Amino acid sequence: MTNDKAFVDGFVRDWKSAPLTPAERAMVEYAVTITEDATRVSPATLDGMRANGFDDTAILQIAAIASWFNYVNRMADALGVGR
Repeated sequence: MTNDKAFVDGFVRDWKSAPLTPAERAMVEYAVTITEDATRVSPATLDGMRANGFDDTAILQIAAIASWFNYVNRMADALGVGR
């Protein structure tokens, strides 16, 4: 979505230090939480998303997209795709 190679490279290297808006940071942190351990998502997590301007529809969309990518990547890994 961006042609800023330096931003993308920096984001991939260390997303925590990337120049993100508070809302973008909340979204990425939520996606990382879903990826690492979705059981860590709590009411406080969702309240934090809402405080950063995400309504329930947006939260659902973020969760669905992050979960779908996790699923697809795990299936590809399990089937040896790309090896």
